[in-house]
Amino acid sequence: MQHKNTLKVAITGANGFVGKNVGKVLAKKGISVIGVVREDKKSSINFGAALTSEDLSENYLASRLQGCSAFLHFIGKGKQTVDSDYQKVNVGLTKNAINLCKKAKIKKIIYISGLGVSKTTTFGYFISKFQAEQEIINSGLDYTIFRASYIIGKDDSLSHILFKQIKQGAITVPGSGRYRLQPIFIGDVAKVIFQSLTQQKFSNKIIDLVGPKIITFNDYVRDFIQGKKIPIKNIDLEDAYRTALHNPKTDFGIDDLNILVGDYIGNHKKLKSMSGIEFKTHKAVLEAGSLS
Repeated sequence: MQHKNTLKVAITGANGFVGKNVGKVLAKKGISVIGVVREDKKSSINFGAALTSEDLSENYLASRLQGCSAFLHFIGKGKQTVDSDYQKVNVGLTKNAINLCKKAKIKKIIYISGLGVSKTTTFGYFISKFQAEQEIINSGLDYTIFRASYIIGKDDSLSHILFKQIKQGAITVPGSGRYRLQPIFIGDVAKVIFQSLTQQKFSNKIIDLVGPKIITFNDYVRDFIQGKKIPIKNIDLEDAYRTALHNPKTDFGIDDLNILVGDYIGNHKKLKSMSGIEFKTHKAVLEAGSLS
């Protein structure tokens, strides 16, 4: 691997929660960062150069990205519509990313997939993520694929939902709330991704990107409110799914519910052993006020 001060990387989805946080950390470490975003998001890039693209297929991209050591592909879609489905975004854009890497002679691709993705899944979102993984694995590029649990930090999607519900007067928990998650702090995610750029042991690996603590959703919500007198209401899971089917603006969509009740947990010990990082627990993140 190149020395960090000679590294140049491209990040797709650089205006998103993960992309902007990772981009800022890498830039502070002296890495040259190019954020690849849509034209209307160009002004949101404040940690490096900005390059616009609609679907990663434009002819001008390869020449602009030559010299990049790695391509961090963070575009992903968690909800689909008739105009923008999982195949188009999660699979199609990954194929375009691979083709772009080859044209620009970028040898390394880093991809964030989802915890629970496997070849046996019957869940449409995970199927698209698995297919994207396979495109990368079979591309001939050096790769690191991270299967992520909930990534938490300021402006993360789960915290956004919970803060919104608190303002509305109560937090609603779909079903029993006994399903588990393994939240990981965005600052730790950025450290791991930096290591995957600079350390060979991350080469051609699929790694669970999970935090040090396995916790039920009920317990996570109780920790989130930090002793405040906020009502917490468990709602019938069938009602939650029915609402999600008929209201696209509901807090938890169909696929959000599938991921929650899927009870997906991963191998944190492997991640800690590889990285040597002392990961923050969700409680430490909450107590530090890092979500607000």
